[in-house]
Amino acid sequence: MKREETRERNRRALLDAALRIVARDGHQARLDEIAGQAGLSTGAVYSLFGSKDGLLTALAADYLGPQYDEIERAVPAGLDLVAAVEAFARYYRRKCDDPDALRGLSLQASMLDTAARDPDLGSRLAASVRAHEERLVALFTGRPHNGNMVTPQQAQRLATALRALFAGLSQGVLAGLAPGADEQYFAEAARALVSGASLLDQHAAPLPSGRRLTRRPTRRPPA
Repeated sequence: MKREETRERNRRALLDAALRIVARDGHQARLDEIAGQAGLSTGAVYSLFGSKDGLLTALAADYLGPQYDEIERAVPAGLDLVAAVEAFARYYRRKCDDPDALRGLSLQASMLDTAARDPDLGSRLAASVRAHEERLVALFTGRPHNGNMVTPQQAQRLATALRALFAGLSQGVLAGLAPGADEQYFAEAARALVSGASLLDQHAAPLPSGRRLTRRPTRRPPA
């Protein structure tokens, strides 16, 4: 086996072992146990990732990357903003039924706990999450909504709100605290969020044709 192939095989083995152990033990995960489950020494961790923090940062990116690949496939181009967020919502709900959903939730909680205990690592993990969230921002940017094109600033605000909404709902589903929260419920929650005027009315860009759809005037309550 070539040296580069061996290196990649070892890297994969360490990430897979770290996923299991960090999801179980959180900040108490031991580097020697991770290396041992991978069939390697702790020296391999330092050679491939530089440190335990480097391994955890790589683990976050390795866990998030495939998810965002799936999201991009689940939300095709050509949909307007409402249809796009509904497709995203339905994808998120389907992920709750994945056999590994509980392990994924445990990993997220463990990583958050670890980051809270180590501010420097927390900053590195946050940077990794933001880098992937930029893919979600790009997914919503430029889609038509109410006669306008969604700007990057609007898409950023929306992505932050959607991530928080679905993270909370998913935790409720997995904990058995959200009865009836099916795909339609997730889609309706997303649609209600997009309909909020305060979220998307700022920094609007006109459609390429320069035309705007007519909006109904806001009714004011009687004096």
